[in-house]
Amino acid sequence: MTQNSYVFPFGQPVRTVEQVDRTPKRAFVLGVYASAVHARWIGPDDRSRINALAVASEPEIFWTGEDARVKPAEIISSIELPDGSGRLEPAASNLNGPSGRSLDKDILEPLGLSRSDTWLCDCVPHACMNPRQKDAVSREYDIFPLTNLTPYRMPPPPTKMPEGRRDDILDEVLASEAELLILLGDRPLEWFVSTFPGGKKRLVEYAPTKEEYGNRHPFSIGSHHLEILPLAHPRQIAGLGITSGNWKKWHTEWKRRIIG
Repeated sequence: MTQNSYVFPFGQPVRTVEQVDRTPKRAFVLGVYASAVHARWIGPDDRSRINALAVASEPEIFWTGEDARVKPAEIISSIELPDGSGRLEPAASNLNGPSGRSLDKDILEPLGLSRSDTWLCDCVPHACMNPRQKDAVSREYDIFPLTNLTPYRMPPPPTKMPEGRRDDILDEVLASEAELLILLGDRPLEWFVSTFPGGKKRLVEYAPTKEEYGNRHPFSIGSHHLEILPLAHPRQIAGLGITSGNWKKWHTEWKRRIIG
């Protein structure tokens, strides 16, 4: 499904990325917004213009970049560039699927869960253009001396839950029949959990100390009773970019506790 008329640089449509296997699951994971496939754009002069340019929607939700069926090179090679604009190559291996790999390694595996046990969801089910991407695109793509570069249109990271999306997520949670709802960072708490009685808006409200980080909490979503597990987002857990507070350290200690 294409997300409205959003388009990546070089013309690929921004698609909705959602859970495909909708059979009942043990756990439900709620993240913030979908990631993308990243390429290295090399100009016709062989100069690297952007080292990690988002050029396509990830092929599956919380993609790890290592799917044997769909590799980054295959996706990137299918994108046709205008003559004179250079070429695309896969970005560094650590730049495709790092959040998905961290989800598997740092959250699901310690909990004894696999992807087949888990229903994955994002508050915003499509890629967005973060400020670093916007700066790079403005610096290189927007001023590239070629008039037939494909115009792009991508939304910035969300500042609130899209209209109607809360009810869509609620439907998915209920359909999953999951007994554990894992929340990644503040946004799923603020935009979803806090809309129900007793729900809090921030991770620090559930985990003011390292001893309380990773605790489960009984919760009700209508008539569906489950436990919620508020955790830091994989970007914090795995140190992907700017991090804040003690979340990475606390999460590492939590893993040690539950693994034993």
